[in-house]
Amino acid sequence: MSRCVERVFRFFGAAAMATCLLVGGHSAWAAETSEFSDEPIPMKTPDELPARTPPLVEVGPDFLGPGNIPEGIELPTGAVWTPALWVFGSYRTALQYFDRGPTDQLEEWRNRLDLFANVHMTPTERLLVGISPLRDGSDFSGCDLSSGGSECEWHTDLDVTTVFVEGEFGEIFPNLDPDDSRALDVGFSVGRQLLFFQEGMMLNDTVDGVGVTRDNIILPGIVDLRITGFFGWDNIDREPSLDGGATTLLGLFTETDFRKSTFNLDATWVIGSSNENAIGDTFNIGASSVQRVGLYNTAFRVNHSMAFNPAGQKTTDGTLFFAESSTTPAYSHDVAYLNAFLGLDSFTSAARDPIAGGPLARVGILFAGVGLGNYGSALSNDPDDSYGAALGYQKFFNQQRTQLVLELGGRGHIDGVNPAAGALGLRLQHALGDRTLLQIDGFASVNEDQADGQGLRAELLFRF
Repeated sequence: MSRCVERVFRFFGAAAMATCLLVGGHSAWAAETSEFSDEPIPMKTPDELPARTPPLVEVGPDFLGPGNIPEGIELPTGAVWTPALWVFGSYRTALQYFDRGPTDQLEEWRNRLDLFANVHMTPTERLLVGISPLRDGSDFSGCDLSSGGSECEWHTDLDVTTVFVEGEFGEIFPNLDPDDSRALDVGFSVGRQLLFFQEGMMLNDTVDGVGVTRDNIILPGIVDLRITGFFGWDNIDREPSLDGGATTLLGLFTETDFRKSTFNLDATWVIGSSNENAIGDTFNIGASSVQRVGLYNTAFRVNHSMAFNPAGQKTTDGTLFFAESSTTPAYSHDVAYLNAFLGLDSFTSAARDPIAGGPLARVGILFAGVGLGNYGSALSNDPDDSYGAALGYQKFFNQQRTQLVLELGGRGHIDGVNPAAGALGLRLQHALGDRTLLQIDGFASVNEDQADGQGLRAELLFRF
């Protein structure tokens, strides 16, 4: 298998270089055609527009369909609802080979199916229900091919992975504010829902809870301020290897828009369970600033976790610093990026889904998992006492239907105990029709004082 992988890597390396040379040759052409035309462009007629790609099931008004909006049903509150049911989802299937050096190699075929039913009332009110029938937690349906044979396991878990109701009081009760002059821009969501804050570094988990959001708060010097309070009572994952382990999650999340930047300040308190295996309480706080500096998009984040469990081992004190920058080279739609991180002590996320991987996924494709099977990240996404960076280039071509990402990354450890590592990775994505995507990922890594690593996977993604 290793010889085969070496040959494949050589092929993809040559293909990547050839692609860059060929596509890079279009820079002059792009420069000649980058100016806006002085000729007016007429409006397209409905017959000239691309055909709509509908979801799997549509009952009621079409999803993003043309034409007039239906009259709807007027409620006693004054709200007008136009009920619709849209069923959509995705199916992923992949062949994967993974060997990060320190870990045992694996060869597998894995599958994932996600189905959602969206009961639409208005653009702000809906009920969303989702299931993932081909997986049981982090175990995905498919076959283990590592032993030369094929040991297959098929999961038919119909547990609900997502179910929540969301809306806005001002839209549900418009008669209370016919002039839209009162502070009724208060949204809510109740049920099992995804919490994703600080780009998943602080919080990336599906939690049972209720959230309330006050939007459109205008203060001097501020364009807009949004504040969200959240109370979670179940389905809280403290560690990738631990199911639950907490009874309550309290969160306060803010987003402030200034004229030249967006600032987020988020805080959570996770209360541990009271049983004998309790892992204690954890307080997390995170701040970020996103802005454009000249020709560069930049973001700076700092997240800190504080544990209140002297005897515990699952939650600890630590700080994670993160910086990212990207730019679009002249006369192109491409993206060049450089991201870096620094972890001091042992930072712990407030809650993290077992299939979400570690908090360093934002650094680059070499640090991110794929969310399917046992194929891990090329470089460890554990931030404990470590530092690292990723330099990459994302190339778009073939009328934006194909993209290639080439990335070089590395990481080291402050304490000098864990070995340093570096890797080169690529990701090729190509659209097949309107609903299908082919994705090929590969990497080769060098690990200090350990065997080198390599990985290769091919995935088909179907959206419906």
